[in-house]
Amino acid sequence: MVSYPSTALAMGEAIQHGKLDPIILTRQCLAAAKESDAVFISLTPERAMFEAAAAARRQAQGASLGPLDGVPIAWKDLFDIAGAVTTAGSRVLTEKPAMYDATAVRHATAAGMVCLGKTNLTELAYSGLGLNPHYGTPHHTPGQGEPRVPGGSSSGSAVAVAKGIVPAAIGTDTAGSLRVPAAFNGLASYRPSQARHSRQGVTPLAHSLDTIGVIAQSLEDCLAIDDVMRGEEATTRERADPERTVIVLDTAYLDDERIEEGVRQNLERSAEQLINAGFHLIRRKLASVSDTLHLIQHHGWLGAAEAYTEYRELLESEAAEAMDPRVRQRLINAQKMAPDSIVTLYRQRRSLQAQLRHELAGATLLSPTVAHTAPLLAPLEDNPERFAEVNLATLRLSMVASLLDSPAIALPSGVDKNQQHTSIQLTAPCGEDEALMRVALAASDHLGFPAANQ
Repeated sequence: MVSYPSTALAMGEAIQHGKLDPIILTRQCLAAAKESDAVFISLTPERAMFEAAAAARRQAQGASLGPLDGVPIAWKDLFDIAGAVTTAGSRVLTEKPAMYDATAVRHATAAGMVCLGKTNLTELAYSGLGLNPHYGTPHHTPGQGEPRVPGGSSSGSAVAVAKGIVPAAIGTDTAGSLRVPAAFNGLASYRPSQARHSRQGVTPLAHSLDTIGVIAQSLEDCLAIDDVMRGEEATTRERADPERTVIVLDTAYLDDERIEEGVRQNLERSAEQLINAGFHLIRRKLASVSDTLHLIQHHGWLGAAEAYTEYRELLESEAAEAMDPRVRQRLINAQKMAPDSIVTLYRQRRSLQAQLRHELAGATLLSPTVAHTAPLLAPLEDNPERFAEVNLATLRLSMVASLLDSPAIALPSGVDKNQQHTSIQLTAPCGEDEALMRVALAASDHLGFPAANQ
């Protein structure tokens, strides 16, 4: 663990005021990254030190590029970084270095952020658990117990932040791949509505569902970095007024036996904290949520069909034998999806989006992010059937926001009796990102919880 401010905005402020040297900071972050096990697939030390030196010169000249100038950041290895190979967590994709930065990388660089390197992930970003047999599986398990899964697919991004190597890291989310690893590691994350970002230069999994976003120690960091990835200035947003804000807690989650007791208890405590802070909290069931869960259960996951289409040629090639067998089997299984199920998923998606908007009517949905805490790692490495079962259970709740293209923010809600992290999720209808941000910022001010023993 290196010693510097824990959040990106605090780092940026310290750099601006001459209290933190971005060159020393970057050198420390690179050293920590090199010592980390399976967190990074590759580092970009020459670029990082060049960018840190440029930030130091700007600070000395009083010419800062903004509140994140000189702050290190890591990128999930789906993002193209000029001169580096984009592996997508695989051994079978192109070995040619990218010629250009992905749009999000280019925008963050223009805001002065320092590119540290590329983080590990599930192969092709196709799992909610984060296992990778090619580059190792990172973890940052609280307490002294056996290793637990990091969450996926943005596993390395979450663990890089949890270990304090970087204050924030970038990932992607197709079915929950930002929110799940954030939940398992006690971090904040933001899944934007898909139209908010360009995905140019980002290796796809499912075009209709993929989003890019941030995992960080604080929600403020997530939103500021999201701004600069869009090529905008980092914005200080006004928090929503709790007394004029309605939050809906879907009671179906409280009745669901698949929700672990610690997750349920911390959800209830978070709800009470919001009530005590003046938020108007309504407990009722939302048909749009239950209908979405039923649709996925009955017809399958739309992302599976799109992922199979994306990687069909790879599956039919000799290179498929070198893939993670768990990922390969999931892609092969998607061949069995009936055409009428795929069409139904596309059609119902639009009507369910409208249904959620009507039911919420300006309110924000409160739910668990994941139904359980991080499972033990070893049993899932050894048992493919158990892996498939737990992976589906892990992604079940986060799939709702993904299918409906809803902006969703995951926030830590505490720990369970085993000192494992739990998480809550705040969700709004598609496109209502800014309103969700203001509510989530206000809510996060009032959510206090015991920290895990790390």
